[in-house]
Amino acid sequence: MSDRVGCVVLAAGGGRRFGGPKQLAEVGGRTLLGLVLDHARAVPALEPLVVVLGAHAATIRARVALGDARVVEAPDWAEGQAASLRAGVAALGGVDAALVLLADQPFITPQVIAGALDHAADGYDAVRTTYGGRPGHPVLLGRPVLEAVPALQGDVGARELLARFRVRTWEAGQLCDPTDIDTPDQLEVYTS
Repeated sequence: MSDRVGCVVLAAGGGRRFGGPKQLAEVGGRTLLGLVLDHARAVPALEPLVVVLGAHAATIRARVALGDARVVEAPDWAEGQAASLRAGVAALGGVDAALVLLADQPFITPQVIAGALDHAADGYDAVRTTYGGRPGHPVLLGRPVLEAVPALQGDVGARELLARFRVRTWEAGQLCDPTDIDTPDQLEVYTS
């Protein structure tokens, strides 16, 4: 499916249910966003690495070691995930595919990220990771899907988009914990 694969980490949300910037919440002394970036960097095939910020952008820039990541801000982040995805894909430039990760899923391992890349195959436009049969991340978007991203609107991510394309799924439920950290109570499970 692809030769040059970029990575987009969506980290623009306001953390309404969390009560603030959940990207900065910590597990084991590391921020959620920092952990996701470390996992993405552990897969050398991903270049460039783009982080999409929105709400709390200045605070996140000040507190997370973004290093070599290309940071973009989605001014319309409040629209929802589509705005972040549009900004991230636009910042990638001329890649053949993009791997999409979420900043609130710190337990998606480098093994699972590499696994999504390994499941790319001719005849498919995207790769969707599943956990117990339920769709999750990472998602690998091939060139035909990337070309459709600019038309995405609203609080929708790849799920709506992928319905129009040939998607290969692969099961990673035995490899990692795909939990989204959306509330302080969820975080408490991992920090107590």
